[in-house]
Amino acid sequence: MRTLLILAAGALAFALAQTTLIPTLGGLASELGTDAEGVAWVLTGYLLAAAVATPVMGRLGDMFGKRRLFVASLVIFATGNVVSALGSSLELVVAGRVLQGIGGGIFPLAIGIVRDEFPRERVAGSIGLLSAIAGIGGGLGLVLGGVLADGLSYHWIFWLGAAAAALAAVAAQLLVPESPVRTPGRVDVRGALVLAAGLVPPLYAISHANDWGWGSARTLGLIAAGVAMLAVFVALQRRTRQPLADIDALVRPPVLMTNLATLLVGFGMFGSFILIPQLAQTEFGLDATGAGLLLLPGSLVMLFAGPVSGALGTRFGSKLPLALGGAVAAAGLLMLGLDHGSQGAVLGWAILMSTGIGLAFSAMPNLIVAAVPPTQTGEAIGFNALVRSVGASLGTQVSAALLASSADGYTAAFLLGAGVALLAGLVALAIPTARRPDLEPAQPRLAEPAYASRG
Repeated sequence: MRTLLILAAGALAFALAQTTLIPTLGGLASELGTDAEGVAWVLTGYLLAAAVATPVMGRLGDMFGKRRLFVASLVIFATGNVVSALGSSLELVVAGRVLQGIGGGIFPLAIGIVRDEFPRERVAGSIGLLSAIAGIGGGLGLVLGGVLADGLSYHWIFWLGAAAAALAAVAAQLLVPESPVRTPGRVDVRGALVLAAGLVPPLYAISHANDWGWGSARTLGLIAAGVAMLAVFVALQRRTRQPLADIDALVRPPVLMTNLATLLVGFGMFGSFILIPQLAQTEFGLDATGAGLLLLPGSLVMLFAGPVSGALGTRFGSKLPLALGGAVAAAGLLMLGLDHGSQGAVLGWAILMSTGIGLAFSAMPNLIVAAVPPTQTGEAIGFNALVRSVGASLGTQVSAALLASSADGYTAAFLLGAGVALLAGLVALAIPTARRPDLEPAQPRLAEPAYASRG
């Protein structure tokens, strides 16, 4: 229990950083002397760094020790918060946010530690709780960011993040045992650089698509360039003796389809995190604190949905809570689209939506864990977190585009989210049953002879 609480504290510190700045963006732009496009880099820089660093840190954890890299991720994250807290210019704040994003290995490393060290009967529930924190932190971040935006300044957001991460790092170093599971090898620097070249252009284009136009040559060109580089990344990984990512494992149907469902659930969750606060401010006249409070009960519900999802997964398989979560989230988003005229209605339907998201988010890493051997847990969970970041970026930007272009943008955006969440549930039903590598003796994934024939 002590180890789980420490891992959860570190994961919560990182999860809060996803959304705490959203209520402050308007004031942040004026304080830093920039415009909306400039301040968008505060979110974009964080997202891009997290997308690239998360699978890299997960792979390093598999190689050198998950506890060691967990502590390192927390230290990097805390350092980034200090840089942003001290920053009074856009450049310094963004630089700090990039460092915070590099700490993105916190989640997959924490899940890997649970997989390696916890009794088998506690693994699913513990992973469910850690995964639910991704949603809990996102909702609480909006509340905390609103309170600090209304009462203090953006500097306090970063000081609190630094303190939380530093305390978690010290506790983890002193009290969490090191994982005994290792994957010998070396760091695939070339693969990491090519992965970055493939991820950064599309994510950058998506984050600016509402300003440039979704059909503009600049948007489509950057997305196409990124897709081409990702194809190069896949080809290189297949020919690399000690790759950053085992492509054969990632394209295995249980892993591939779970990642697809993750993309879709991330789309719906983060789209709603943007929509509900904006609805509260524009339609109900609430301040940033009040807007965040509409999401607070739903975020707390996720705290209970996570262990429930783990228990269901242990008894019936994690496909069930993922499919059920997608259906419940779709129902909540559907009702938000049809009935968002009062604070009470929004509060109630947001709780229903959050229940579904909590069930789904907690099931996804358990499906990944069941489909890969222990030596690849950090790597596989890292890519799952990357996919969630891409889904979050898509959901946020598409929702914003619908609000800007439609007379009834809230209805359109919520209904789109409902359709995407329902599709995630249908994808979950089609996930094939994976073998259980956790029931087999852990064997290190060595370079020979597995990759000897790849040149």
